[in-house]
Amino acid sequence: MDKKNKIVLSILIVVLFANISFLSAFCDLDAVMINQDPYPAVPGDYVRLIFQVTGVENPDCGYVSFELLPEYPISFDPNTSSKVVVKSGTFVKNFTSSLIVPYKVRVDSNALDGDNPLEVKFSSGLIEADVFKLKQFNLYAEDVKVDFEIHIKNYDITTNTITFEVLNIGSSDIEALTVDVPNQKNIVIKGANKNIVGGLDSNDFTTADFEAIPTKGDINLILHYTDIIDERRTANEVVSFDPAFFEERKKDEKKRPSSTYVIIFLVVVFIIYFIYTRSKKKKKRRF
Repeated sequence: MDKKNKIVLSILIVVLFANISFLSAFCDLDAVMINQDPYPAVPGDYVRLIFQVTGVENPDCGYVSFELLPEYPISFDPNTSSKVVVKSGTFVKNFTSSLIVPYKVRVDSNALDGDNPLEVKFSSGLIEADVFKLKQFNLYAEDVKVDFEIHIKNYDITTNTITFEVLNIGSSDIEALTVDVPNQKNIVIKGANKNIVGGLDSNDFTTADFEAIPTKGDINLILHYTDIIDERRTANEVVSFDPAFFEERKKDEKKRPSSTYVIIFLVVVFIIYFIYTRSKKKKKRRF
């Protein structure tokens, strides 16, 4: 390359960077996060985030690039892009001139309760600009899912009534709890197989009764409930049944009803009265 060409190339590079600097000086981009749904986000579930980029109405910005960085505590589904690129200076009349960028991302299952930092980057000028701005936002997360402990509190063989005890060991209260006993080999339900319990506070318990014929083994239960963000959720639980725990109990021993004692008492009184009156008549005859 001769000296003349080197000079021309140098001039072009200077002009190019001058244009980029000029665009940057007159292009004032900014970004805000305007919505998070649901709020709070649930670790392990999806969350919808909406960002608003202002300043894109200025044609001096050239190409505007915006990206939500796919870093903890979020991740994108495969084949889902984290970047949006638009040409500035184009917008619809009577509508907002800002750029609205929606995302649907998955929250890391280990996300902490409270604020979790997110980072975005945006730039103007070239499509793949080397100079960009970074800005941080917060994703608010809370583990609203609850866990349960299930026990068999009682089985009354005389009425075929089995009582399940449900303990909410989660940190959140729930509403509209329903206990469902699906069809399975270790228990045969007689009548309705669903029991609507209602609300259940954290660290509290409730019971659900079913008329059933259980056999020894595991019993599967399906618990439906509404969490604190009004999301309907399902939990599958298993409880073990052993009939030996409910046999030969004192409370199950047949007791003689009180009416039987009354009848026996009346019969004894009648016999005594009969013997007394008969002996009295015999005495009168002697005289």
